[in-house]
Amino acid sequence: MSAKSHSAVMLRRNLRHITRNPTSIFNAVLMPIVMMLMFVYVFGDAFDVGVDYIDYATPGLMLLAVCYGLGAVATSVNSDMTKGIINRFKVMDVSRGAVLNGHVIASVLTNVIAITALVGVAFLLGFDPAAGPLDWLGVAGMIVLLGFAAGWITVALGLAAKSPETAGMAAVPLVMLPFFSSAIVPAEKMGQGVRQFAEYQPFTPIIETLRGLLDGAPQTGDLIAAIAWCVGITIVGYLWASSTFTKRA
Repeated sequence: MSAKSHSAVMLRRNLRHITRNPTSIFNAVLMPIVMMLMFVYVFGDAFDVGVDYIDYATPGLMLLAVCYGLGAVATSVNSDMTKGIINRFKVMDVSRGAVLNGHVIASVLTNVIAITALVGVAFLLGFDPAAGPLDWLGVAGMIVLLGFAAGWITVALGLAAKSPETAGMAAVPLVMLPFFSSAIVPAEKMGQGVRQFAEYQPFTPIIETLRGLLDGAPQTGDLIAAIAWCVGITIVGYLWASSTFTKRA
């Protein structure tokens, strides 16, 4: 079998594991929707963002939807490594890259499903974007690019962890980072120190790019920064994951 065929087999295996794990499904798909309902109905009136809060918050919650499923990805990768499954694949002459590719692609597909569900709920809550077809295509491309970046860095974290429990905890900073960005409130409304961190961390330009695309007026500076961050994180994650995989396997 070719490396592509091996990757397809690993992808089916990982998707089957996800569907059999209710916790993974809740964290990846349902939790972002719960967060949306909480922020829009409980906290929405407390935030003065200049537009309907559902319109402001949806791009940030789309990024949160990507992050909420990462703990399960890190745990799954680490379990494959620490429980000897990788060594079994080696005996079967399965492509090394296929094992990692399967985890990353499964993560991206899960993200797409989660965000599709989230946007559907957002429309039910009054979400009214001004995006045209090309803008929506840009949103889809940004989500996939973000998914690959988050997937590879999470796979690397999972491989570097000593146990499945610590692997799950290693992904927690990625889940928390959006809360210190412009996802929930504008960065300029934050306190000193936190505001500067929010302005220069990687998730803020990604969120602002999604927000601009959904408004039909993306900003070139945010778009370039978002793509640069995603590509950079993908490269670092891929090289780190490949190196760790080679050493540990």
